[in-house]
Amino acid sequence: MKSPKLLLDIECEDEEITLGLVRLAKQVPDFEFFYHVNALNSFQFSRITDLIFQGYYFDYEFPRFQAFHCDSKICLHFIANKSSRSFQKKTSMELFSAETDTKYLLEQYPDVDYIIWTSEPFDDFSLILLPEHLTFKTQCFQLSPEEEFYQLIQYYE
Repeated sequence: MKSPKLLLDIECEDEEITLGLVRLAKQVPDFEFFYHVNALNSFQFSRITDLIFQGYYFDYEFPRFQAFHCDSKICLHFIANKSSRSFQKKTSMELFSAETDTKYLLEQYPDVDYIIWTSEPFDDFSLILLPEHLTFKTQCFQLSPEEEFYQLIQYYE
């Protein structure tokens, strides 16, 4: 007699991503900030291709940096919250357009300078030593799958 097949009801739900929000104590260029970060850590961040966000009137570029921690085998990502450049595609004829030439990935946090995420789901960003004289304490933030930035992270990962 054949045994009945058991069908598993597995839902492919996306889980929240834990991000680290980094605020700078004073404004410094990207290269200077990562010079100090690289001096403190055994792994080295390097600039990789920019994240491109396509809007209706503008396309925005966000600088990205990446490092690999050999001991824990985790890939670390930094991305600027504020766009570094924008390219106007169309001219807006609306009086009050929602799009401007500057965009924030996390609109509700314009004071955040960098967003950190890792290749592994964990919320302890203490692995990354940040210069104390340049940064405030890293804040953890849960990004839900419904958010637009969540889809961008999945695409660029």
